[in-house]
Amino acid sequence: MNYLAHFLLAAHSDRALVGAFLGDFVKGALADIDPDIALEIRIHRRIDAACDAHPAMIEARQRFAPERRRFAGIALDVFHDHVLARDWPRHSDLPLARFAERAYRALDRHAAILPPKARLTAERMATQEWLTAYAQFRGARRALAGIARRLSRGGERLEACVIDLERHYDALSAGFAPLFADLAQVASDARQYGHASLR
Repeated sequence: MNYLAHFLLAAHSDRALVGAFLGDFVKGALADIDPDIALEIRIHRRIDAACDAHPAMIEARQRFAPERRRFAGIALDVFHDHVLARDWPRHSDLPLARFAERAYRALDRHAAILPPKARLTAERMATQEWLTAYAQFRGARRALAGIARRLSRGGERLEACVIDLERHYDALSAGFAPLFADLAQVASDARQYGHASLR
């Protein structure tokens, strides 16, 4: 899952949104981090693990050309944010633009505790309005191109994953709903039962 999905799957507080975001930037032990933020980082990690192993993801990755398949996970993360943003009213009563503004504001308020790379990403996300841009496929394409430029190797193959996303657009879109429903359950269960077990 990518940024928008993790934000939506987080508990609805500023610190939870920050934790959902930091799951991509903070590794290792979380002993010195605010407990509410740390919990959401752990839930982020659990969501990612469940996503990678989910049958819908395994099937989706097989739709990519063999020479691009190792980059399929990254491409699908971005694509899933596109599908989520495209169909946003199915998932939230709060308009996407307002939800995005809330996420940007939470990150800005906690900028002092963000690692430098996370702070830079948060600033770019807000100024370039990534979360709402995902609603159009060209926004997802632009996001993939940006990630590809930052890769040390294989960026051209990641960017070329757009070929597979376009070719299998309907099938990949259809696979998102059951995947997201299962990941929402993972997040809910982890939040309800996992305060002690999410170490």
